[in-house]
Amino acid sequence: MKQIDNKVILLTGASSGIGKALANSLAQNGAKVYGTSRHPANAKSVVKNATGGGFLAMIQLDVCSDESVSKAVNYVMEKEGRIDVLINNAGSGIAGSVEDTTATEAYQQFNPNFFGALRTCRAVLPIMRRQQKGLIINVGSVAGLFAIPYQSMYSASKYALEAMTEAIRMETKPFGIRAVLVEPGDTKTGFTGSRQMVAAASTSAYEKSCTKSINTMAKSEQNAAEPKEILKVVNRLIGKKNPPVRVVVGFDYKLMVFAKRLLPARLVEFIVSKMY
Repeated sequence: MKQIDNKVILLTGASSGIGKALANSLAQNGAKVYGTSRHPANAKSVVKNATGGGFLAMIQLDVCSDESVSKAVNYVMEKEGRIDVLINNAGSGIAGSVEDTTATEAYQQFNPNFFGALRTCRAVLPIMRRQQKGLIINVGSVAGLFAIPYQSMYSASKYALEAMTEAIRMETKPFGIRAVLVEPGDTKTGFTGSRQMVAAASTSAYEKSCTKSINTMAKSEQNAAEPKEILKVVNRLIGKKNPPVRVVVGFDYKLMVFAKRLLPARLVEFIVSKMY
């Protein structure tokens, strides 16, 4: 893809799941991908000398650390002298009722999902301003449009990412910087197995309904499609001069978002509560 050839891309959370699939796809299409992981030694650079000179290099970056983010961004700049695209994909999932979730646990959810993206944006935006161009792709979720019971903090972190991305678009437009949200629905990845429960969940008054809800979500994720459609969306977005505010991935989820705009809020709440 000509629009991707030689693009310098910094991609967080590239060691597994959607991030790993994205890193390989972009590199194979000619991009210079610097994939990040807290433990890059465990995530081998599997693409070298791909189409158009593309490659994947794994580097260390912990999105929960200002110092780590700064070090990784400086490394890419020393190697390439520019960053064309930032993809904020790193994140985690914490489940449990609102009542059972401590402020510390809530912060543990927001730290990678929202503050991690804030850290990388703050590090890369000055570079893109000087370049007078750049693209930020924030990987959100349809959970950032629909609150999901017993995953309130995950939904809240993705809602926050929505607001920040919309603000970035307006603030940075005069500098030639673009920003877009990619919002997948259920996707078959290792994310399901890594979801954590809050400490009080096992002895909670909500234990039965919470377990049922999370099991339903896990089953849906494991029966969902793999990230192929997400790869197509991201590859297309990199070539767009004026990307939309958000792209919902998956026909079913696009219908859900459309329905939310038309249906009364109480009806939407009823439907989601019946699903989970």
